Amino acid sequence: MSLPPHPGLFAVVERQCAGRNPAPELRISEAAGGEDVPISLEQARHALYDRSVDPSARTGLWQQVAERGRLDAEQSEWPLAVVWLGLPGLRRTAFRITRNLRADRADVEAELVTCYLEALAETDADTPEPGSRILRSACTRAWSTWRKTLPELATEGVGGTEGIPVGIDPQGLWQVDYDPSPGSSGLLAGLRITVPAHRVEGVRIGALAQAWGLADTVTGERIPSRRPVGAVSLRRCGGGR
Repeated sequence: MSLPPHPGLFAVVERQCAGRNPAPELRISEAAGGEDVPISLEQARHALYDRSVDPSARTGLWQQVAERGRLDAEQSEWPLAVVWLGLPGLRRTAFRITRNLRADRADVEAELVTCYLEALAETDADTPEPGSRILRSACTRAWSTWRKTLPELATEGVGGTEGIPVGIDPQGLWQVDYDPSPGSSGLLAGLRITVPAHRVEGVRIGALAQAWGLADTVTGERIPSRRPVGAVSLRRCGGGR
């Protein structure tokens, strides 16, 4: 029995693009020197990762994908579709980073998509082997980002804090507040907080999500409800900007 897909960004994009075929369609050459023919989105994703497909044909497809990614997200479905086309090349890395570095899957997926879009934006008609370069660059950047977040900062037994601020000071800029739910005797489990001190990725990821039309997709995802045990907020409390 297969497991259901992880309820994160990848799954949302899969659902959003299911059965769609945005215009203008991708085209592929059926034979060397032959005329290009239209290809569906589903067929294109298969061809992009099929080693038996002629390398020049796959190169041409990836170059078209990079071009489609530059279209306006408000006027075209392509910016989201290009993310869908890249998911097969990102999934294994998402699993490995989550497992090996004990990272949050949702954050890993967001970082991978961000790195993929950045690599795609750097691709042009003269980029050799664009598919391999785009995916290798995206996965390498994501690994590098998550390795820099280690070691994590952990706070044990915060159930007795009852709203008292817990300080974390990687650069003297951040503070975490824990507010228990009304009537709660305190959080019964330990709390692990990860603060990447070297960067403010929310700005970069958020800007790209907005530019590529992913903001509504992410916020529209529904996560099964759980009983609230409290609220944790993170804010800048001083220092440089």
